[in-house]
Amino acid sequence: MGWLIALAILVLLGCLPLGVRGIYAMNGPKADLLIGPVKMRLYPGEKKQKPRKQDKDKKTVAAAEKPVTQKEEDKGGSFTDFLPLVKVVTDFLGDFRRKLRVKRLDMYLCMAGGDPCNLAINYGRAWAAVGNLMPQLERFFVIKKRDIQVGCDFTQSQTTIYVRADITITLGRLLGLLLRYGWRALKEYMIITNKRKGGAMK
Repeated sequence: MGWLIALAILVLLGCLPLGVRGIYAMNGPKADLLIGPVKMRLYPGEKKQKPRKQDKDKKTVAAAEKPVTQKEEDKGGSFTDFLPLVKVVTDFLGDFRRKLRVKRLDMYLCMAGGDPCNLAINYGRAWAAVGNLMPQLERFFVIKKRDIQVGCDFTQSQTTIYVRADITITLGRLLGLLLRYGWRALKEYMIITNKRKGGAMK
């Protein structure tokens, strides 16, 4: 019975969605970490109290008394050995992109201006830009829900935009990618290490 409970927990964890929510609105950009139904604020963080002048002076004196140690320059490695690692990273990023899901995409663009002719031209250009942008986004991501709107307001003094994007990936997919490409990266690293020792890796 215990192993059934453990298996059920692992299945539930594998289906747990992880993601990031980015919002740009009137009060500035925000970023939240999404873990299932839980939301944690990433940016902006909590405001920290400014240190007092006395504390600043103490830190300055301590830094001045601390001996300065200069780091040795790192020597470069073989570029041909480095290329397979680059291939692993690029394959991982491509596969990672295909596993991402845009759960929700909202964009509200409100055009401002006093001249009706210019506003109409800008309104058409805005929809044309949206029409060109969406196929590109859909080529890279799976977008579940979207709400794209463009409007006009003669009373506003400046054009405003509101954007919200919820991007998620399940924990199971993320762990699968990390295990798959982590093993590939480890194999390439072992090949490089073996070459430096003068051996041959099959």
